[in-house]
Amino acid sequence: MRWRTVLKILVFLLALGPAALLVRGMVTGDLGVNPAETIQLETGRWTFKLLLLTLAVTPVRRLTGWNAVIQFRRMLGLFTFFYGTLHFASYWAFDLVFSFSRMAGDIVKRPFIAMGFASLMLMLPLAITSTKGWIRRLGRNWAVLHRAIYGAAICAAVHFAWKQKVFTGDAVSYAIAVAVLLGFRLVWMLRERGRARARAQTAAS
Repeated sequence: MRWRTVLKILVFLLALGPAALLVRGMVTGDLGVNPAETIQLETGRWTFKLLLLTLAVTPVRRLTGWNAVIQFRRMLGLFTFFYGTLHFASYWAFDLVFSFSRMAGDIVKRPFIAMGFASLMLMLPLAITSTKGWIRRLGRNWAVLHRAIYGAAICAAVHFAWKQKVFTGDAVSYAIAVAVLLGFRLVWMLRERGRARARAQTAAS
């Protein structure tokens, strides 16, 4: 078995681990005095952590030259959507008892819920089009579509900060991480454009 396959299996199991621990906690009754809140908090945090890891893949590849790391981006992205879906489902089930009308009311009345829902909706088309078949169908448009992850990350950071009400602790750490990862992309893009202009000027002279 090739080392990349072994590494993919390891990453898969590590990413699935938090969900498995929650299931075990539900079975054993080891989720604290408020299991519903524990499930919501843990799935939300892991959604954000995996989202940051997904965003970190490209900077790691560009800074280290380790191109093989790109193979893990799709898996990490799909796990991000998986935990985001669990996070939303636990809120809808435990807080709203699967009520569509109450969910719509929450989205309208509570800004942090609206931001969380927006983040999940931005990730939905990315999850759907993550297959090789969709990559072929969309061509260059696939990369443009998948830039929606930047918006999902910003919405997630705002969702978390507004939910906390006080912008301290983890809310600050996650917001800084999003800013650094998106800032890296902006700086890299500007640098590449500058190099492209320099090459064009050299060729024209």
